[in-house]
Amino acid sequence: MALTNAQIQAAYRARHCKDIDTQSARRLDLLIDADAQTALKRMAAHYRVTQRAMLQTLIVDAQKALLTTMDGSQQDAYFDRVQAK
Repeated sequence: MALTNAQIQAAYRARHCKDIDTQSARRLDLLIDADAQTALKRMAAHYRVTQRAMLQTLIVDAQKALLTTMDGSQQDAYFDRVQAK
């Protein structure tokens, strides 16, 4: 019997996530502007890392920079907005 599209996608995701630490990894499905995608590709190539690694670095570095501008209560409010899962 042929697989449905949903079954094909589920199998792909299961295979794809085998190399990723599933304890902390989360799937992020989104569309971004073409200019942003091109910039991400260029930056990743420049630093010789994957686009995933580049995006993670950019996000974590941006958060660190933001946190340095906040006092303790502002940081608490920031972290209370969205709890890590």
